[in-house]
Amino acid sequence: MREVGRKQGTVSPCAACKLLRRRCAQDCIFAPYFPADEPQKFANVHKVFGASNVSKLLQELPAHHRSDAVSSLVYEANARVRDPVYGCVGAISSLQRQIESLQTQLAVAQAEMVRLRMRHATCLAHLGSRTHTTALGTASASTTGSSSMASPKQQLIAPDQHAPKSVFALDMVIVDQTSLGEPPIWSC
Repeated sequence: MREVGRKQGTVSPCAACKLLRRRCAQDCIFAPYFPADEPQKFANVHKVFGASNVSKLLQELPAHHRSDAVSSLVYEANARVRDPVYGCVGAISSLQRQIESLQTQLAVAQAEMVRLRMRHATCLAHLGSRTHTTALGTASASTTGSSSMASPKQQLIAPDQHAPKSVFALDMVIVDQTSLGEPPIWSC
């Protein structure tokens, strides 16, 4: 069976053997994982871990785990080349900070939604009690012989006074950013 990076009858050196300037043997441990068309892949791994260490690691692993190990080595080596001090730990820390920030924003948004729902429920309850009071007042006025000839429906709902407010006509909310651990956006 021919390995990846091998051509008809001739042996094309893998990226590792090219970089190390050696002849690529038929049973080269690097050939299946570092093809000749991806030289930078092995260059970074070699730079960070060394060819001897990678070879020993791959020989100690069962064949079905080698591909995953090479993927991990390539990822860690690329991260170390980008950030020589922190490597992949720096990327992980940055992502964790982003997660924490987004979780804080989500909690603030959820708290605001609860506050708005409570306010909406309070407005509806207040509106219901005013409508009930107006209906009682209209009923008592009509029983006492008031000269008002308007129907009870017209007295119950006046367009400016008793119509329910739109959900979108909400007051502006001010969030105290100092409690979020961040400097205020609009500070002088």
